[in-house]
Amino acid sequence: MMGFAPGSTVRYRFHRPDGSAGQVHPLRVLADDGTELVGWLPAGTSILGTRLADGRTMREAPLAERFRLPRERYPSTWHGTSNVRRVVDGEWSSVWWFFDEDLRFTGWYVNLEIPLGRTGDGVDRIDGVLDLAVAPDRTWMWKDEDEAEAAVAVGRLTAAQLDRLRAEGERVIRLIEAGSYPFDGTWTAFVPDPAWPRPEL
Repeated sequence: MMGFAPGSTVRYRFHRPDGSAGQVHPLRVLADDGTELVGWLPAGTSILGTRLADGRTMREAPLAERFRLPRERYPSTWHGTSNVRRVVDGEWSSVWWFFDEDLRFTGWYVNLEIPLGRTGDGVDRIDGVLDLAVAPDRTWMWKDEDEAEAAVAVGRLTAAQLDRLRAEGERVIRLIEAGSYPFDGTWTAFVPDPAWPRPEL
């Protein structure tokens, strides 16, 4: 598939293992060669979020309930920090560069994911729950290990998938510690065109 045109908007879609739809984040394309997509998601962008069907967010529910109860999608806003995202076809992770309100780089986030491929308007992934947080000095830590184990316990992920996601994390850690791309300073000085509107779904 040909790459998405720079400046266009693509959909970064998360799916659940049962095939149901999860969150959808619109990204403004910064670069894409047909395999490696880099996009921009500014804070305040409208997204489709997910929550428990009873209205609680995932973080508001006890860990034992988070992956057992039904969920629903709802219109929401990206409240996290603005970020550049790199998504590579076939890789079990994406890398996010975080920026504060003054567009200063504050660190990376490695979202471990199961790739599902591309469509004509975006990329499709299953969130792997387990993640890595990486500081600007490239010190790192695992995140949400307890959630990942809980997801396996209820069949949200399989043990084999979690093993594959952890192996992907270990691969990325080697890049982090070596200061290799994408942890070599690329995109850390990114400044969006102030004339760009927020990407829309």
